Amino acid sequence: MSWRITFPIAGFLLAASLAAGPRPQFPAAVAPAAAKAESPYAPAYTQEGRLLFPARYREWVFLSSGVDMSYNPKVMAMGHTVFDNVFVNPEAYAKFFQTGTWPDKTVLVLEARMGMEKGSINQQGHYQGTEVMGIEVHVKDEARFPGKWAFFDFDDEVSGSLFPKEASCYSCHAEHAAVDTTFVQFYPTLLPVAKAKKTLSASYLKEEAAAK
Repeated sequence: MSWRITFPIAGFLLAASLAAGPRPQFPAAVAPAAAKAESPYAPAYTQEGRLLFPARYREWVFLSSGVDMSYNPKVMAMGHTVFDNVFVNPEAYAKFFQTGTWPDKTVLVLEARMGMEKGSINQQGHYQGTEVMGIEVHVKDEARFPGKWAFFDFDDEVSGSLFPKEASCYSCHAEHAAVDTTFVQFYPTLLPVAKAKKTLSASYLKEEAAAK
């Protein structure tokens, strides 16, 4: 597998090469048996510990869309535009507005799509194509993961594999994310809430002060 994406979670930031081109469309498949989730939107897992695909994530709350956001040189040299769209389960979004941080069982989905240029009447700028180039999910499950949060990578619409704790996405989010290891600084409807609730991380505030 030559591509990989990482949340700026995006707005999760794209963090690995998609140079191999668009990934195939996800095949229809039957999900394996897993433990029942507490709500229709809560994370659920297979017996092997894989995260079940959140099949209706596009009906969730849309947080933001980024264009060519990356700290990875390979992605920046790809030669084509990539959009990343971020969605969150509705109950987590509602709780964030109440508290300024994420509750247990938060699920954030990063969807990467190929950027298109000229098509139909469009002659300038970019729009999103139909090709889904990658799906990555950031899950908060305090009882399951030692660090409360975990990242999963999906190759299909069945189940996703867990990123190992050594993966750079964990340290990047811990060091630079605005709220609870998530990049709320890129979510325009949530950043004002975090500021009002005073839940911005010390590392983010330090970076912001240094940038002024």
